[in-house]
Amino acid sequence: MDKDIADKILNAVDANFDKQTAFLSELVGHPSTRGQEQAAQGFMAKALLARGMLVDRWQINLDDIRHLPGFSPVIGSYDDAVNVVGTHKSRTASGRSLILNGHIDIVPAGPLDMWDAPPFLPRVEGDWMYGRGAGDMKAGLVANLFALDALRAEGFAPAADLYFQSVVEEECTGNGALACLQRGYKADAVLIPEPFDETLVKAQTGVIWFQVHLEGLPTHVAYAGDGANAIEAAIPLINALHGLEKRWNAPECRHHDFAHHEHALNLNVGKIVGGDWPSSVPAWCVFDVRMGIFPGQDLEAARKDIEATLLKAAEENSFLRDNKPKIVYHGFMAEGYALSDDKSEPALSAIQTLGEAHKAVNDKALEQMAITCTTDTRFYGLYANTPALVYGPHAEAIHGFNERVSLESMKRVTKTTALFIANWCGLEEI
Repeated sequence: MDKDIADKILNAVDANFDKQTAFLSELVGHPSTRGQEQAAQGFMAKALLARGMLVDRWQINLDDIRHLPGFSPVIGSYDDAVNVVGTHKSRTASGRSLILNGHIDIVPAGPLDMWDAPPFLPRVEGDWMYGRGAGDMKAGLVANLFALDALRAEGFAPAADLYFQSVVEEECTGNGALACLQRGYKADAVLIPEPFDETLVKAQTGVIWFQVHLEGLPTHVAYAGDGANAIEAAIPLINALHGLEKRWNAPECRHHDFAHHEHALNLNVGKIVGGDWPSSVPAWCVFDVRMGIFPGQDLEAARKDIEATLLKAAEENSFLRDNKPKIVYHGFMAEGYALSDDKSEPALSAIQTLGEAHKAVNDKALEQMAITCTTDTRFYGLYANTPALVYGPHAEAIHGFNERVSLESMKRVTKTTALFIANWCGLEEI
């Protein structure tokens, strides 16, 4: 690409950045937790329509996707799960097509009194914008949109078909991205600006969510010895799962991108409920678990190992021996994905193109990292034979209190994304 054109595109990002920051602030103001994404999706759809894109907004139908590889089991209704995709159709189709993907859903804010300020009243202090979802990942979603605006400001559009995806369900299943694939949205590469410090994610772990259901024997606490405490029965099972966690993290089990990471796979007991009354021995308990797996680790084998671990621990407990735990899978059933394992020409070319754009903006080489969580890239890389790149801004306290994103980092990512689009897709005059 001509250097004069590249400079104009970068300057266009600078000139429009106040509008970009205001747009991000308004988007963060929409509390788009699971099942509550419609207002935020409406905001995104309106923005895409205003930019002349063809907008597809649809409610996800589980029957359309439950048979597909990568589907995650769900508990509850999908009546409010809505995806939005904006399509730019190129006149010349002379370049390579691209998906710009991002998720609109966010995790719950938690106790509001533990935030320094209300999480859905975003505020800017210095370089930081604070608010739930500001970093994960609304800043990246907005960077995608305003990268396209920078091209448009200079009279250009991508010289290939481009699909702007705003999806739900990334934080719990990934079924939103899967629904985009089922609906026919495919391209030569995918870029997802998750908040990983302006580095390229070369590998990510997979994630399994499951619940363990226990039933006890209720009685008045005065006669506790005659009952069976279902909450306390969870303790040996949790200990056994941590033993599995240690075993899976052993050096001989690691994917090569995690060879020097001593604890890449993290088990988390994220929720536990049980019992009905302080003076009654609890008759029931349910605890929710998240467990990571390495790229290449077989999901079916992992599930069997989890189940065997829990049943073995139950056999060693006098109560659980006759009251076996019930295991229910819900949410993430996600394989790990390693971009580094993709040696195809499209993957190598996409990585090189992003690296050149990053260097043009930052005057340094693009670094790569392996992450200990999952993203929607796995759907494209594993099930659509499409290189999927994760590259987004610097953020802090994501999923925590006082989540914040660096605005200067968002600006740099917007510039890099604009140059990546220009070089990957090519440019045509509007």
